[in-house]
Amino acid sequence: MFQIKDIILRALALTSLLSLQRAGAIKADHVSTYAIFIQTHSPSGEYMFEFDEDEMFYVDLDKKETVWHLPEFGQAFFFDAQAGPTYIASLKTLLNYMIQLSNHTQATNEAPEVTVFPKEPVQLGQPNTLICHVDKFFPPVLNVTWLRNGQTVIEGVGESIFLPRTDYNFYKFHYLTFMPSAEDVYDCKVEHWGLEKPLLKHWEAQEPIQIPETTETVVCALGLAVGLMGIIAGTVFIIKALHSSSDPRDRGPL
Repeated sequence: MFQIKDIILRALALTSLLSLQRAGAIKADHVSTYAIFIQTHSPSGEYMFEFDEDEMFYVDLDKKETVWHLPEFGQAFFFDAQAGPTYIASLKTLLNYMIQLSNHTQATNEAPEVTVFPKEPVQLGQPNTLICHVDKFFPPVLNVTWLRNGQTVIEGVGESIFLPRTDYNFYKFHYLTFMPSAEDVYDCKVEHWGLEKPLLKHWEAQEPIQIPETTETVVCALGLAVGLMGIIAGTVFIIKALHSSSDPRDRGPL
């Protein structure tokens, strides 16, 4: 008996296979594939193009526009956004047919794994970006909220589209631009059908250990003193050596 996940997996596998077949027997160092999923929940579907497993563009199905991952891609390549809705419409017909065959059997919800980390090494008072990586979940239905000191943050947030894994689960990135501070704590709140309750992943800046100015002064002074003592001792030794070699009494009988 089919499950809803089987239907989505077959759609993903089919599009990847078609893309590989287009290449024929030619061996190449790079692989490009279409990744498409459709489902009965929001979002109802997604059409994305990958190059070497990295997102190149996706089609905004509502606006029917091609959205390039990097603006430079849009200048070098062209893709007709109308192809996205066409594929989605065909797969929706297949989805409805397969739902009937499966007797409306639902797939198992798989809970996500969540990791939060900064994009750049943290320096207090320097702008940075927090990344919430939500991984290994199914279905692609997710709600993510950023919290600062327990309060919801709505400014400076961003997110990627749903990205397919090789095991046909999904992963996704959520972003928050912020100013690291020793007083602020952040949480990435993730809600998913595979979780019994919302999952909060905590992050806070670890303030670097700073040597007090007085201690730095003492250390510098000690270092300078040791250095001067070494210079003085070396100078005295050289003077004694020169004096000893120039003393006639040290030369012995002629």
